[in-house]
Formats: sequence, C-alpha cells, structure tokens
Amino acid sequence: MTNRQFAKNPISVGKIFLLPSPLADEEEHAFSIDLINRYKSLKYFAVENIRTTRRWLKRIDRSIDIDLLTFFVLHKNTSEAEIQEILKTVKEGIDIGVVSEAGCPGIADPGSSLVRAAHRSNIQIWPLAGPSSIFLALMASGLNGQSFCFLGYLPVKKDALNQMIKSLNQTISNTGQTQIFIETPYRNMALFNTLISRLPEDVQLCIACNIGSKDQFIFTQSIYQWKNGTPPDLHKKPAVFLLGKNLDLI
Repeated sequence: MTNRQFAKNPISVGKIFLLPSPLADEEEHAFSIDLINRYKSLKYFAVENIRTTRRWLKRIDRSIDIDLLTFFVLHKNTSEAEIQEILKTVKEGIDIGVVSEAGCPGIADPGSSLVRAAHRSNIQIWPLAGPSSIFLALMASGLNGQSFCFLGYLPVKKDALNQMIKSLNQTISNTGQTQIFIETPYRNMALFNTLISRLPEDVQLCIACNIGSKDQFIFTQSIYQWKNGTPPDLHKKPAVFLLGKNLDLI
C-alpha cells in the first residue's frame, strides 16, 4: 500500500478558523485567552449574524474598531457563489474566522458548507475549542456517553414525529445509545408533551435548557417521573433533549 499524497498549501493561502461563540450572555469568562486573542487578531469574518458578532467582538475588547473589519454572511441559505467569494479572500492570503450564532460552527450551526468547499481547495481548517450545547448537555445528562447520536430536529408533522419517536425508543431499547435532538424554542413544550405521552415510562429523558446562563436547567429523570411532576417551562428557551436508558439497571 502506498502512502496517500496530499498537495501542499500555497504559501499565500490563508486559513479558516472555526471560532466558538457564547451560548449565553454571561459566558465569556469560559473562553480561553488563546481563543480571545485569535478573535482579536482577525480582520475578516464569515458569520451567521453580523450584528450579533459585532456586539460579541465589542464584549471581547471595546478597543476593537468594528468599522475596520470585513464581514461575510454565512448561513443555511448562503449560495455556492457567495461561498466561493469567501474562499477567494482566503486564497489571497487572508485568514478568516467563522462564527455562528451560538456554540461551535458546523455542529448544529452553519459552517460545514464553507468547510467542505475549503477542503476541496486544499485550504487549512483550524477548529478552536469552545462551548457546544449538544456536548455540554450530554456531559451533564448521566446518559450513555460512549454511544450517542445527534439527530438535529425531529419531524414536525404528527404522524412522522410519532413514527420517529417509536424508532428512537427501539434504538434505545436495543442498543442503549443516547438519542440527542433539538427543537425550535416555541415548539419545545409541544415536543415535551408528545415525548411523555408516546414513550414508555422507564425511558430516561434529559432536558438541558438555557445552557451556560444563570438560570440554566439540566435534569434527567424517567418519563414516569416527568409525567407525574411539575412540567418544566421551556417556552421560547433554547433546549437540548436527550433520551436513553437508565444505566444503573444495566
């Protein structure tokens, strides 16, 4: 077997830095000095929301002159032509930081389309460590962290959602794999009510809400306990849902 040969980057080509952003307003203290310094060193950004990013940069360092920075918009509707325009800047030797609305770019947030295009152009990608609501929720859930699956959003239509929940329960029962998903905040309570009405009472449900904020709520208990307790207030709050087995009984 021969070693695979990779083309070397031209000296003039810049890098793409994937920059985590805070999940909550009071979370900047959790960011490393290296990450903050990387933010401060960059003059070009590809961002999900320009206004949010500008405000975040001012929180990092009020001396940053926002008017000297260049912002490209990068979200789920960004076209291939717009992505190529971003890459054109990188190919001219300029480093760019990618920033999503909250958390880590490319993980349940925009960024992967630009990264895929960058790989095709042999441009270096530098991911930096920071908060991801998905992984923080899994860490705090007490559920199976050895085998898990992130599903994104579950179906909205009732029949498809019920079928998906049935399938998730079968997977949990057969493999013990933790199932992780999210919902549009205004539909959180509807999803919660569907879960507790459709799942067996011994399935474990973790709800991680407002992660990183002062009113953070992370709690795991059985469907039976959720049914017979006080419903959580999840309306219009960012939340992560996790389903799994009670590992104490395995």
